[in-house]
Amino acid sequence: MNTLYAYNISEIKKEKNFLEKTLNVSLSIKGKVITMDGSPLNEYEAEKVIEAINLGFSAKTAILATDENFAFEKLNIKDFTKRKNLEIIRGRLIGTKGKTKDTIEQITGCKIKIKDNSIGVIGPAESVQFTITAIGNIIKGTKHANAYKYLEKINSKKRMRGDN
Repeated sequence: MNTLYAYNISEIKKEKNFLEKTLNVSLSIKGKVITMDGSPLNEYEAEKVIEAINLGFSAKTAILATDENFAFEKLNIKDFTKRKNLEIIRGRLIGTKGKTKDTIEQITGCKIKIKDNSIGVIGPAESVQFTITAIGNIIKGTKHANAYKYLEKINSKKRMRGDN
C-alpha cells in the first residue's frame, strides 16, 4: 500500500476508473492524498502515472509511461542552470505562443509539460533522451535553431538506419 500527494486531483478523480482498470490498482482518494493498493510493480507504475498527471499530462497520455516502448522523465530546470530568474528560461522553453515546445514535440514525437521548475517528457524511449538534451541546451542558452538542427540530425540518422 502506497500513499501519494496529488496536485491535479480533479484529473485523477475524473479518470479514477480508467486508471484503476489499466494499472491494476485500487485507488482511494481523500482530499489530495491518494492511497493505492496492488502488487508492488503495479503500485510503482501507478506512482509514475500519477507523477505525470501532477505535471499536467492527461491520464491517457500519462498511461504511456507504463508502456515498455515509452519513457517518462521528470527534469528540474535548476539542474541545468544557475540563473535565478527561471521565468525567462520557462519562456525560452515555451516560446512565443508555444512555438518552441510544439516544434520540439513535433520533431521528437514526445509530449512535453512545463510546470513551475519541472519539465515532464513522455515519448518513445529512444527519443526521450534526445529531447532532454535539446531542452537542456535551450536552458543553457543555445539558439533554438541549433537545438532543432540537433533533433533533425538525430531523426535523419534514425531514418537512414530504418528505425522509423
